[in-house]
Amino acid sequence: MQRRQFLSEVGGGFGALALSQLLLDDGLLAADDARGTGADAALGVLHHPPKAKRVVQMFMGGAASHLDLWDYKPALIKHHGKPSDFGEHVEAFQNGLGPWMKSPFAFRQYGDCGKHLSDVVAPLGECVDKMAFIHNMIGKTGVHSQATYLQATGFQRPGYPGMGAWVSYALGSENQDLPTFVVLPDHRGFASNGPKNWHSAFLPAHSQGTVIFPGTKSPIADLFPQNAGFVNRQSEQDTLNLLRQLNEQHRQRRDADSRLEARIRSYELAGAMQLAAPEALDISKESPHILKLYGLDHGRSTFDKEINPVEEADYFGRKCLAARRLLERGVRFVQIWSGNDNGFPRRNWDSHENIQRDHGPLALGMARGASALIKDLEQRGMLDDTIVLWTTEFGRMPSTQGSTGRDHNPYVFTNWLSGGGVRGGISYGPSDVWGYKPADRDNPTQVYDVHATILHLLGIDHTRLTFRHDGLDRRLTDVHGYVIDDLLA
Repeated sequence: MQRRQFLSEVGGGFGALALSQLLLDDGLLAADDARGTGADAALGVLHHPPKAKRVVQMFMGGAASHLDLWDYKPALIKHHGKPSDFGEHVEAFQNGLGPWMKSPFAFRQYGDCGKHLSDVVAPLGECVDKMAFIHNMIGKTGVHSQATYLQATGFQRPGYPGMGAWVSYALGSENQDLPTFVVLPDHRGFASNGPKNWHSAFLPAHSQGTVIFPGTKSPIADLFPQNAGFVNRQSEQDTLNLLRQLNEQHRQRRDADSRLEARIRSYELAGAMQLAAPEALDISKESPHILKLYGLDHGRSTFDKEINPVEEADYFGRKCLAARRLLERGVRFVQIWSGNDNGFPRRNWDSHENIQRDHGPLALGMARGASALIKDLEQRGMLDDTIVLWTTEFGRMPSTQGSTGRDHNPYVFTNWLSGGGVRGGISYGPSDVWGYKPADRDNPTQVYDVHATILHLLGIDHTRLTFRHDGLDRRLTDVHGYVIDDLLA
């Protein structure tokens, strides 16, 4: 009997309990303590008591405009159409130094905190007292691929793990039948860099993101055999048995190489997911009021050819509902993407030509789903220990490109957070009067600070979560970052 077969046979009995204790004694199995570290955790004991144990990251691919969603600028209304004078040299990405441009969307105040939101994100108005906005975020580049890497991995070049991979590596799984880190891409395709945004890089391979497309015929690629006469349950099992033998022989000759072990574990996870994943992604048993909350009650199976808010609400809301179902089943980190890579007509947030045409439907759909997720997590008692993070790779300019678009602006943009120990109803770090750069240029907020704060809320000291690679102790925050105490409840 092979080792893997033996583990499978005894997995449900007292033998598994004894084996687990032996592995734990040998340091091969991390302790599953009361603070949420799972069986695959690198951190057997957290650095301090956590406020949260899971994260949802919403990433707007293409660069969402802070000026048209969250960052209200009366000066742009007053000076709309007048020549833009920044008072300094401005390096534009393309040709976006036209006149000052007010938002095409009206802003209104919401909540006890009186936060201004544009009409296209009005569904989140009911949640603003639970949200913390960071308006002085800065990047390092106006190039989509590099800027996306920076926000997703903490580095602006490939070869580094995504934030979800770091969290997966540190905390391990709460459910051995589901991945620790799940990625829900835009249904139209990947954003810049594709899977490299959630790759494990030099971390153990099992910490990388698992891609799922909710609502499609095959949400998880290759989970089940395709319909073919020569592929059936028996032939699949025979193939897996042969692979198991060959893999074990290969592994025994290469004990120092962890990649095959990780691959074997991924196969075992896939076997468990064949039972757990379909149930986790099945929204048919959700109540009508929940489907309505997420914008899934429209009764339509097809959508207009032009980009429209009903379709955007359906796809983004479906991913948000899938995220909630995965989180309540023990998934640690879920990444939700809106917007695919460059294309025209725009199906991303890269609105060089027309802010109103492109941002309007995307923002309404995003806001409907995000609002539903926050409310749903709260009513289930999960918001207190779940962090919701909204981000994008950079912002957009306060001056026009063409007549109705905006160019890239890496000099300032907005993030927001909710739940999981975050203090709600606040706006931290204002941008300047135009929304061009931080008001306090000497003290901006960077992605390292957001990552450090999220790890802190998870009970992790970001300076102590390291992995030795190429002679260096690598970490998510590189050599930067501080916890933003003003955001902590």
